[in-house]
Amino acid sequence: MSDRYIRQISVIGYDGQKRLQKAKILVVGAGGLGSSVIAYLAAAGVGKLGIMDGDVVEEHNLQRQIIHGGNVGINKAESAKLFVERLNPDVEVEVYPFRITPSNVMDIVGDYDIVVSCPDNLTTRYVLNDACRLLGKPIVHAAIHGFEGEAMTVIGTPCYRCVFPRARSEEKPGVIGPVAGLFGCIQAVEAIKLVLGMEVLSGRLLRADLRSMEFYEISISNNPECPVCSGRLKGIFEENYVNDCRVVRFE
Repeated sequence: MSDRYIRQISVIGYDGQKRLQKAKILVVGAGGLGSSVIAYLAAAGVGKLGIMDGDVVEEHNLQRQIIHGGNVGINKAESAKLFVERLNPDVEVEVYPFRITPSNVMDIVGDYDIVVSCPDNLTTRYVLNDACRLLGKPIVHAAIHGFEGEAMTVIGTPCYRCVFPRARSEEKPGVIGPVAGLFGCIQAVEAIKLVLGMEVLSGRLLRADLRSMEFYEISISNNPECPVCSGRLKGIFEENYVNDCRVVRFE
């Protein structure tokens, strides 16, 4: 095994490294959060990274999307692949240069062990949450705004809909670059711990305000009214991902 991982192996052992090398992780969104997730999962030697993003790199992205330097005008998923290939050629990269939708999510998510949710819109979070719950796949969530951020990992229940039953009004928030970096790193650590079978932020929502450096956790529990965790939702339907993403069709 390459010396590339020797400092990591001293913590997780050769068996842990072999688990990482067999893992298949899908990162949805190669923006601010996704940049850190992709960089550190690739550096850790994850066997296969799926990278999904339909946007192209723009100059204003570079304040926080640190893997895309020099690639303005290139699709973000393709740009991220170039970064991973330079950083760690051991990692297999599958590129999806388009957006996740209700019609493609089940096929794509089904090919991976873990999903890391890093989109720039609320609709995608609900589509991913519902598909992962239906397929029994763990999903690592994070969101950021200004100096603030949150993270949680969904293994079974409670899920994202248990905490946020419907989408709030959506706007493009201002972001401080290192906040995206920090919460992307938290997501990467959560994904690695999932592969290794360690305890993660399941049933716990981690929040932080980096202006005051205040970190705290909120315990969350199953919502008996959740259409996903109750088992009432039987599939992914377009009607459930418009307006406030409230579930209106169950089967």
